[in-house]
Amino acid sequence: MITVSETAKHKLDDLMKEANSPTDSFVRVGVESGGCSGLSYKMTFDTTLKPEDKVFEDKGVKLVVDRKSFLYLVGTELDFSGGLNGKGFSFNNPNASRTCSCGDSFAV
Repeated sequence: MITVSETAKHKLDDLMKEANSPTDSFVRVGVESGGCSGLSYKMTFDTTLKPEDKVFEDKGVKLVVDRKSFLYLVGTELDFSGGLNGKGFSFNNPNASRTCSCGDSFAV
C-alpha cells in the first residue's frame, strides 16, 4: 500500500482545485530511470486507468501506480513540506537503500 500524510492530502486537494481537475482525477505516482541515485520519483494528475494499475485510497486521496513502480514504492508515504528549506512533495520510501541529497532520486 502507498499512503498519504495529512499535509500532502491538503496540498493535493488544493492543487486539484487550482487546476480545475475533473472530479474523476487521481494522483498517479511512479518511478523512472534517472537521477543521481538511479531511479527518480514521478507524480502527476491523471484520469485514465490502465489494466496493470494498482489503485489505493488513503485519507480520501486516490493513488494509482503501475505494477513495475509498485515494486519500488510498496510501503511508501507521500508527504509534503511547506517549509523554507525543502518545500514540496517527498516520498518516504522504506525500500530505498540510499537517496540523493535533494530526495528526488533513490536506489534499492
